[in-house]
Amino acid sequence: MSVPGRDRANHFTPLRLLLALLVLLAHAPELVDGDRRREPLTRLFGTLSFGEFAVDCFFLLSGYLIVQSWLAAPHAATYLRKRVLRIYPGFVAASLVCGLVVGPLGADPSAYAAGFWPGGFVTGVALLQTPVVPPVFAGQPHASVNGSMWTISLEFACYLTVLAAGLAGMLRRRHLWLMASVALVAGALAWQLAGRALPDLARLAMCFFCGGSFYLYRERVARWPAGPLTIALVGLALLAALGSRVLAEAALATLGGWLLLRAAYAPAPALAALRRLPDVSYGVYLYGWPVQKLLLWYWPALSPWTLFALAAPLAIALGAASWYLVEKPCLALRDWGWRKTRDSPLF
Repeated sequence: MSVPGRDRANHFTPLRLLLALLVLLAHAPELVDGDRRREPLTRLFGTLSFGEFAVDCFFLLSGYLIVQSWLAAPHAATYLRKRVLRIYPGFVAASLVCGLVVGPLGADPSAYAAGFWPGGFVTGVALLQTPVVPPVFAGQPHASVNGSMWTISLEFACYLTVLAAGLAGMLRRRHLWLMASVALVAGALAWQLAGRALPDLARLAMCFFCGGSFYLYRERVARWPAGPLTIALVGLALLAALGSRVLAEAALATLGGWLLLRAAYAPAPALAALRRLPDVSYGVYLYGWPVQKLLLWYWPALSPWTLFALAAPLAIALGAASWYLVEKPCLALRDWGWRKTRDSPLF
């Protein structure tokens, strides 16, 4: 297997965009009438929705890349600056749009303005919470100004976990991180065997830790057989596990993580143009929900598929605006004071 360098020879950008669009696809049926049973992946397996699948995969990729980021520049101030500049600018901008534009459009403007609490709004944004605004989208299922933002604070908590692990030397002793990953997977299996729903924090932490383990053991994983037969067998095992409420999440974090990262580094010259696309996935994820809610607010008879077809290009356009006007200029500041290394992923 060839060893790609730290360049654009991977498919993270198109993969993340695909995952963000899967979130919109999953939300469409529930936002129309609150009935999740029509959601495609739920209908197929009866366990995970495409939204849960996509968010789990986001955290797998995040674990892989954020552990890589720490090891490339293991300095607390540098690491925090990079993580804050990646998460906060886009989130703050999307929160302002939701609070000052989407909210008034989805409610009576005068009542909304009278009930708006600036202190609560600012505090919520600082804590990476869903914007604190007066009631919106009255009478609609899931009447939230942005029901996708709840994952962002959990992702930032995972970033802080990497910081703590790095400062404690846990990432230099990679078996400790691996042991934590195994414990999270085993705990998830035991919890679900007891018939209890897995909490979101436990589910996403498991995926994040598994992604980090794939990076820490990348040179060993790269030596595993990865021919078409192996990939097909792992894929079939994952599909079988997705039909089990007990196995679905754990299988996605392990088998799915391996397949996801294989896809990210698969040689595919035909996809070279996609690798040069701007990374609009964060903005698509942040703006997809409010776009769908506003479309339904003004055209409540939309079907789920029509809603997705209309919302996807609008969310991509807003994601591009977020990237070029907010995220990219702020990311240009993140590398001050550190020298890039050539630490290479081996997938």
